Amino acid sequence: MQEAEQLEMLRDSLSRFIDIEMPLDAVRRWDRENEFPAEVHGKLVDMGLMGLTVEEEYGGSGRDISATVMVIEMLCARSLAVGGPFIQSACYAGLNIAEVGSPRQKAELLPRVVNEGMIFAYGISEPDVGADVASVRSTAKRDGDSIIVNGSKRFCSGATIASFIYTLVRTGPVDDRRRNLSLVLVPTDAPSIVFEPQDAMGLKGTGTYDVSFTDVVVPIENVVGEESGWNNAWNMLAGPGLDIEKIEVAAMALGIATAALNEAWDYAEERVQFGAPISKFQSIRHSLAEAKTLLHACRTVTYDTAAKLDRGEPASLETSMAKLFVCDTARDIVLNCQQILGAYGYIKEFDMERHVRDVLVMPILGGSSAIQKNNIANMLRLKK
Repeated sequence: MQEAEQLEMLRDSLSRFIDIEMPLDAVRRWDRENEFPAEVHGKLVDMGLMGLTVEEEYGGSGRDISATVMVIEMLCARSLAVGGPFIQSACYAGLNIAEVGSPRQKAELLPRVVNEGMIFAYGISEPDVGADVASVRSTAKRDGDSIIVNGSKRFCSGATIASFIYTLVRTGPVDDRRRNLSLVLVPTDAPSIVFEPQDAMGLKGTGTYDVSFTDVVVPIENVVGEESGWNNAWNMLAGPGLDIEKIEVAAMALGIATAALNEAWDYAEERVQFGAPISKFQSIRHSLAEAKTLLHACRTVTYDTAAKLDRGEPASLETSMAKLFVCDTARDIVLNCQQILGAYGYIKEFDMERHVRDVLVMPILGGSSAIQKNNIANMLRLKK
């Protein structure tokens, strides 16, 4: 069977799943109550979707970035309470361990991703550390067969539903800061971890947390990559995993914009003013036509970049371009669609209000638009 046919079969199957298992009344409740629908996550596991990022030797179906992107887009078009945890399992856990884990870690953890939908939360940002991740102040020190973690992390989405926090720590002198960094899998049930919820505008369903570590003891084998990963996190962070993370966020934004445009399109055909549906009026027609065109461009850029990643080609430039273009454009599409709904786009009775809250963070999440512009200029060797 051709890859395109397999992708279309997956799309049809997932579309039916979303209609049955993710009805809009449930989606609105998950958002309102900031609820993680664990049973829906479990059913995605049963469908084998977490295996899209895991090779067959560990129980997966083989790494397929295009299929993973499609799943992210479709789930996030309906609910980030489901789409977010899918990413945290298939991508944060599956792709990262497959990319930089030790052989033992792959054999132990990847089957758990496939069969259990195991979730990782990212512990990268800190109260004073955002884009400049090499400035992290959290530390880990060796103590025999253990390491001791101290510090604090911010914006840890899904921390309380995760099995591990994928934690960036300083493990050597500050002088050569990019060399003396390590990634540690900190179990979320370890003693001396404190979770403080943040009341974020959107991204409901998984929760966003400040996380504090006070002399948290972790086995030495929890260093990602084990011995080869000690003081080597910079290379792990700056590799292909970062490229894939950028396209993940682009797919999230694409899904949100798709849902918003569908809602605005339907509303325009149903809403009657001055004796006619507002879709008759040229200003509305032009706005929707432009949104459809921009959305098509976003989808083309996203899937073209995903295909390049599937071919194993270098794609750092393209993923930065996709992240920048899709996230900024999706935000503009959603805000314009909100205007079509008028006052109804501002109240919680309509899904548009949720789409607006969720899309606003997309140009910030996973590397801001300003950072992507810097990346693009630097990779194209623009003279300084």
